[in-house]
This record gives sequence, structure tokens and C-alpha cells, in this order.
Amino acid sequence: MTFLSHLGRLRIAGLIEGISFVVLLFIAMPLKYMAGRPEYVKVIGMAHGILFIFYVLFLIRAAAAHGWGLWRMFVLFLSTLVPFGTFAADYWILAREKAEAV
Repeated sequence: MTFLSHLGRLRIAGLIEGISFVVLLFIAMPLKYMAGRPEYVKVIGMAHGILFIFYVLFLIRAAAAHGWGLWRMFVLFLSTLVPFGTFAADYWILAREKAEAV
């Protein structure tokens, strides 16, 4: 797998999006409510939203390139809604990719 492949881009987008989600939930949100610093949620929330859109676009491209069905796309999309979900999805994508390469 190269990072220029559809799966490579999807994995990178998923990891970065997952990190932004974790930072938003576990750093920015507590700072907003415990320290009265809402500006962190604005900045990190905007970055997370943009990364989420990129993830969905890369998911659509990878699904089209690899002939994935709606179920796999749905599961990978749902992974973005759960904290640490994209990390589990990354493992799942990598495992599927290795199995398909053999």
C-alpha cells in the first residue's frame, strides 16, 4: 500500500480526523466548560469539520475504486461518529487490504 492509493489516502484522512475528534472531545470541550475558553472549540471544531468532509470524500473514492458495498461504507462512516472509531476502522481497512492482497 502506498499513501498515494485510495486506501492510503483514506487511512491518513481517518487517522487525522480521529485525532482531531479526540482533541475536540477531550481537550477543547473541557477547556470550554471548565476554563471558559470557547475559542478552542471554534478552531478545533472547524478543523475537525473540514477533516470529516475530506474523510467522507476519500471514503467515497475508495469505495468506488474497490467496489465496496453500502454496508462497508456505512460501517466506515459510522466509525467517524464514535471516539477512537476511525482508529479501529484503520485497523479493519488494513486487515482487509492485506487479506485482499494475498
